[in-house]
Amino acid sequence: MTAPRYERIQKLSPGQFRRLTGVKPTVFAHMMVILKRAEKQKRKSGGRKPKLGLEDRLLMALEYLREYRTYFHIASNYGVSESMAYKTCRWIEDTLVKDKKFALPGKKALLKSDVAYEVILLDASESPIERPKKDSDGITPEKRNGTP
Repeated sequence: MTAPRYERIQKLSPGQFRRLTGVKPTVFAHMMVILKRAEKQKRKSGGRKPKLGLEDRLLMALEYLREYRTYFHIASNYGVSESMAYKTCRWIEDTLVKDKKFALPGKKALLKSDVAYEVILLDASESPIERPKKDSDGITPEKRNGTP
C-alpha cells in the first residue's frame, strides 16, 4: 500500500503546497486543529475507524473544492467509495464552516462594512437552440401546379 498522500506532500515548499491544496500550510494546520477537536467529539459516540487518516480526508475535501472533480474520480484516487468521499467532504465543509474563523460574514455584516465590493456576474447557463423538428409536419411540401 502506498504512503498516505499527506506524508508525500509534506516535503513540498509552502508555495507548492498552496498550489496543490489551495491553502497555506499554516491554514492547513489550523484546519486540522478544528477537525481533530470535532473528530474527538464525534468518536465519543463510537463507530468505525475511518479508512483514511484525518489529514488525507482534509486533502480529499480540499481537492474537491479546488478542482471540482467528481466524487467518483476523487474516491478512486483515495481508495474509498463514492458515497464515503461525499460524506467526508460534506462533514469537513460543515465542520469548518461551524467554526467562526472559516465562516463567511453574513449579508448584514457586508452591508455595514465600509468596504466597497465590485460584483461581476457571468451568465453561464445553457440556452436551448431552435432547430427544425424532424417529423413530417415540420416540412412544408412544395405546391405543384397542374401536375396529377
